[in-house]
Amino acid sequence: MKILAIIPARYDSTRFPGKPLVDIKGTSMIQRVYQQAKKCKSFSDVMVATDDERIFSHVESFGGKVMMTKKEHTSGTDRCAEVLAKMTEAYDAVINVQGDEPFIQPEQLEQVIACFKNEKTEIATLVKKISTTDDLLNINLPKVVFNKNFKAIYFSRLPIPGQKSTDPESWVKNHQYYRHIGLYGYRAKTLKEIALLASSPLELIESLEQLRWLEAGYTITVGITEYDSIGIDTPSDLEKVK
Repeated sequence: MKILAIIPARYDSTRFPGKPLVDIKGTSMIQRVYQQAKKCKSFSDVMVATDDERIFSHVESFGGKVMMTKKEHTSGTDRCAEVLAKMTEAYDAVINVQGDEPFIQPEQLEQVIACFKNEKTEIATLVKKISTTDDLLNINLPKVVFNKNFKAIYFSRLPIPGQKSTDPESWVKNHQYYRHIGLYGYRAKTLKEIALLASSPLELIESLEQLRWLEAGYTITVGITEYDSIGIDTPSDLEKVK
C-alpha cells in the first residue's frame, strides 16, 4: 500500500501568525513535525503543503519536500486534496499530519495507517480515553462516541453521552469517555470526494469538519491510542512546551 503523508502548514493563523516557523529549542515547529513523520516507515513519501513562500523556502532549506497550495483553503483536508491531485504518482491513502504537533509519535501514525488494512475503511482517526473532568468539560477537546465496530457515531465539543441524573463532576467515574486526536487518514478516492462537499449544518454548529463527512454518509474508523497529542495553537501553548 502506498501512503502519502501531507503536513498542511499555513502562515496566517488567526491565533498564532507564523506558527510553523517558530523556534523550539533550535528547530522550527514544521521541521520537527516533518522529522517525526519521516520516522514512520510505512510512508512512501512525506510532503509539506503550504500557502506561503517563507514556509516553502524554509522547508527546502532543511531538505524537506514541499508544495505550494492555494491560500483560499479553509481546512487542512482541502489542502491535502490539492496536493494529492497534483502528484504524478498514485497513492492508496493520505495521512493528514497536523503541522502544529511537533511531538507526534510515529506509533500514532502507524495506528492510523493500520485502519486501512480493512478495505472498507474510508476515513480513519484516533481517540484517547478521558480520565479527568477538566478534559471532559473542555470545549477545545472534541469528544467522540463510536459503535462496537469502531465506527464514529458523533463528535461534539460537549460531553457525549450526557448523563441525565448525575452531577458532571462524577461523569468520568460512571462512563468511559473518549476525546478526539486530530489526526486523519483518508482513502485517496474518499479524499477527492469529501473535498467537494459543502459545509454542513452540524459542522457549522460544532465547528468540526468531520461532521460534514458523517452527515454526507461517510464512515470514520477510530483507533484507540495511549499517546497524548500536544498541539500548539497559541503563543502561550508554545511557552508551556518550552
